[in-house]
Amino acid sequence: MSIWLNSLKSGYTHPAGPHPSPIYLTRSPGASVRIAFVSANREKLPDAVIPLGVLSVVASIPDHHETTLIDLCFERYPLPTLQEKLRAIDPAVIAVGMRNIQNAAYTGLDDQLNYYAELLASIREVCTVPIVLGGSGFSVMPRELMERLRPDYGISGEGEKAFPQLLAAIEAGGEGLDAVGNLHRVVNGEVLTNPAPAAFFDLHQMPKLDRTLLDSRYYERYRIESIQTKRGCPLRCEYCTYPIIEGRIGRTREPSAVVDEMFEAMEVHPEICHFFIVDSVFNLPRTHAKEVCKEMIARDWSVPWSCYTNPLGFDTEMAELASAAGCTGMEVGSDSGCDHVLKRLRKGFTTDHIRRLHDICESTGVKDCHTFILGTEGETTDDVERSVEFIVDLDPFAAIVMIWIDDYEALDPVLRKQRLKFREQIEARLYDLKDEFPYWIIPPLGVNFSKTLFRRVRRDGNHGPLWEHVRDLIPVPEALARSSRSDTDKRPLNLPSD
Repeated sequence: MSIWLNSLKSGYTHPAGPHPSPIYLTRSPGASVRIAFVSANREKLPDAVIPLGVLSVVASIPDHHETTLIDLCFERYPLPTLQEKLRAIDPAVIAVGMRNIQNAAYTGLDDQLNYYAELLASIREVCTVPIVLGGSGFSVMPRELMERLRPDYGISGEGEKAFPQLLAAIEAGGEGLDAVGNLHRVVNGEVLTNPAPAAFFDLHQMPKLDRTLLDSRYYERYRIESIQTKRGCPLRCEYCTYPIIEGRIGRTREPSAVVDEMFEAMEVHPEICHFFIVDSVFNLPRTHAKEVCKEMIARDWSVPWSCYTNPLGFDTEMAELASAAGCTGMEVGSDSGCDHVLKRLRKGFTTDHIRRLHDICESTGVKDCHTFILGTEGETTDDVERSVEFIVDLDPFAAIVMIWIDDYEALDPVLRKQRLKFREQIEARLYDLKDEFPYWIIPPLGVNFSKTLFRRVRRDGNHGPLWEHVRDLIPVPEALARSSRSDTDKRPLNLPSD
């Protein structure tokens, strides 16, 4: 698909015909360009999350350009609202952030992609300016999404350097497009992809984010803020997309800069009651994570926070420093209770590492929430059964039990059909267990994962991740509270046979 610009706009020319050739800005370089950034994410389960990535790209745009952020998260009628705002803004370029391909429950593949297809179609109805698609969701499968959704351009991975470069290339009539790292475009019906940049974005040059642009409802309703201390993940988990999005080389921010940003966010939105550190894994590298905690302690940081944590390299000192710095909970991607499954997933740790992390958290008073993903590629019913028994025996503060869905199933109905029966078996077994283990959160079944429950949690004045409150909110029948599943008195947790 060629990119073209509206002939009615000042400074543009437009050839005749339904499929014009590429036309670029005719104004001189350095002139102001009006850009509309669209944060398209509408996922609010368990919480609405501020569009940190979009906000960072907005902050990277040269000052002489005009930028507007359109956030659709809370709009009752998102697409008509988007069209109305685009008509009013009259942008020259539209950048759409695609945060996720799947929803938080792993149940909405078709809905998500159909939504983005409708969103781009709605933009086309009112604008004939170039559309640039980016974000973490797009970065997972950029070529496939370029072919299916047909934006004019796509940027995978980080956008702070690439988007301003793309903007400059458009201003220069297309000169420099080949130099934009991770740029995707359609030329003569074929998706062309530029190589990745030679170097990732230097986080020491991260621009100051303008949180005044954010919808106030993020803070009025949820009161949670996001913060990032590093990018890049050196781990090689089989399914994980973080290395695709951020690279494998860890890049850390200065601890003082991280805490500065936290204090600045509080000044802009004093109603914030909790911070979530969105790093793929906060505690790796250990030295940096501990330095961030020490910086918080030295500056008397008092607002609670939580983070993602990995069993690798986790020690008592890390837990004690985090607790002293205000950490109330850690989310752990444990994934499986079978060592051979963990090995196949290339997690790098074993079930013994998971147990050790849980014991340390329990002894230091930090709540731990372990996510398990059942039914990954190559698993058997016996593997799933052993994971269930491991969760029961581990008994973490909270357990989130997911059922695996490959992102590519959204584009491959044959693959989805092949895996459907196994998923249904897992769903049936989890349904049987939901009453026996009332603290488990099972998003695919809606167990302890619903808008009604979450509204009640917030209405009662609870802040932070919702799993931190599950044991206070979910009543346990007296019979269950008295019972225990001893090693000698466990009924089998057998899955239905194939």
